[in-house]
Amino acid sequence: MTKKIFFNSTISVIGFAGMMIGLFISSSFKSEEYTYNIFTDINHSFSNLDKASEDFRKRKIGVDSLQTILTDARKSYKKGEFLLAFYFPEYVSKHLNGAPILATEIENSKPLLNTPAGLQILDELIFSSEAENKSNEIANLSRRLKNSFSVLNTRTNLLHISSDDAIIAMRLQLVRLFALGVTGFDTPGSLNGIEETIASLEGMQKYLNEEKIIKNKKSKQEIEDLFDKTIAYLVANSDFDTLDRLTLLTDYIDPLYKKLGDFHKKQPNEYLANITAWNPASTSIFASDFLNPYFYTELTAEENSEQLKKLGEKLFFDANISQTKTLSCASCHQPDKAFTDGKPKSMSKIHGKTVLRNSPTLLNAVYADRYFYDLRAFSLEQQIEHVIFEEGEFNTSYTQIVDAINKDESYSSLIEDAFGNNEISRKKISKAFSSYVLSLQSFNSSFDLYARKEKTTIPDDVRNGFNLFMGKANCATCHFVPTFSGLVPPLYTDSESEILGVLKQPNASVADEDAGRYNNQISVEHLWIYNKSFKTTTVRNIALTAPYFHNGAYQTLREVVDFYDTGGGEGIGLHVENQTLSADFLNLTEKEKKDLIAFMEALSDNPFNTNIN
Repeated sequence: MTKKIFFNSTISVIGFAGMMIGLFISSSFKSEEYTYNIFTDINHSFSNLDKASEDFRKRKIGVDSLQTILTDARKSYKKGEFLLAFYFPEYVSKHLNGAPILATEIENSKPLLNTPAGLQILDELIFSSEAENKSNEIANLSRRLKNSFSVLNTRTNLLHISSDDAIIAMRLQLVRLFALGVTGFDTPGSLNGIEETIASLEGMQKYLNEEKIIKNKKSKQEIEDLFDKTIAYLVANSDFDTLDRLTLLTDYIDPLYKKLGDFHKKQPNEYLANITAWNPASTSIFASDFLNPYFYTELTAEENSEQLKKLGEKLFFDANISQTKTLSCASCHQPDKAFTDGKPKSMSKIHGKTVLRNSPTLLNAVYADRYFYDLRAFSLEQQIEHVIFEEGEFNTSYTQIVDAINKDESYSSLIEDAFGNNEISRKKISKAFSSYVLSLQSFNSSFDLYARKEKTTIPDDVRNGFNLFMGKANCATCHFVPTFSGLVPPLYTDSESEILGVLKQPNASVADEDAGRYNNQISVEHLWIYNKSFKTTTVRNIALTAPYFHNGAYQTLREVVDFYDTGGGEGIGLHVENQTLSADFLNLTEKEKKDLIAFMEALSDNPFNTNIN
């Protein structure tokens, strides 16, 4: 199981002061001061954990007692997480509940490795067979956790939490619970995610009651009933491997998410717009508008138009804008193949040669903060420029593209319609490309329709496959809902990369040699922790986008599932430095593998395939 959050270096440099600025912006539309101090129990439980860890180090208590105290501390934290993670997202990720894996931040233009700290790494250590041998580390981490929260706790006294903020924080927490809690992402050692989800729901419910957030009695009772039913469902279905997460979503989490959405203001929230792509106007975690695509682009919604998209579409299919006039964007991203090309590695402009890697789908490609398998581009616009300038691809310049467009009269009316004049420029070309790629959205698969209750039935194998994906098979700890990519919930601002130990060929015990992110030409990422690390791409439309992985060596979904089932490269006995995928076997049965594939196939939705009759 892999757990990782790479912190945005800009925010990390700004640090705590920047978070406090965000806090005061958010709290400027506050209501009365809150009375129920939800943070007192957390402070107390972290102090208990600190003392217990020291006692464990001195062999005064056993590991069972320490596990119980950690479980209590985690549940206490979960009850207030919705507020802490809303107001202090970076601090919480870095100090309180960050993923148990090495991460980086930039200081004075130099990369620094951050060792993991907080509850997740403690969960992994204390529930491992190595806990006795790691007692010093556990004690040190527990002390750091207590001290880190003490620093934060003094700031919570400054909070004046508005009803709006509280409701929004709860809705984001519901996303967090479904995407990270019940999947096991948050509890890598104990797998107590269901128990902790219950605790979090209880904490939010108590806060709603104590602070009298909902004034209308009927509405308050409806929400109270939804909380009660969701908690009762989880109590009755508390086994990690057998929990029906699809029913949890459609009958409990989503209705609560939608109902709470009725009780916060709908006008734009500047603080929210700066910290998350999540759209508070969405009514389902699987709604097509759940995320705001413009969060990831330099193009704004006000600038975009149908006319601009049409211009971008023409550019996308025009080979004349490449140096050799033989390659267009569509050469490697063909609509009938879900905007891939069906080849292990795409052809370059040089006859008989390929580019370095497989061509990923462009469907939903906009939903990322980093682009390409090696994450070398930081925006959709940068991604386009890499293709334009790359020697093996377009190998041209904007000046040459502008010249080619000006010589083609068929562009004149399109440019006029898009911009109100017939002048073209580098900036306008970039916006047109962005507009078209942004339009390539795919959130209406048969699974999506069922998840949103726009369809009443779903095959049993698809249901079972989704539950495996979200549970036993550990897929959702890297391919997060609802994008099923490495875009990390609930803020959806960071794109993950993973080290899997991908093989040259599925049946060969030889690792692929591509260094991935390590060689992305970004100097601060030329670090051993990124060697052979690749972006976690979407599983949506995966049935349409074979072959798989960055090297295109895997021809079928069954080969991919078998690779993960055996723990990646390290699982089959290769030495893979810093493999972020767990090397443990999943032990999936034949039926479970088929169900898993059936679910992934149900994510197919390519409305741009013009070859369909």
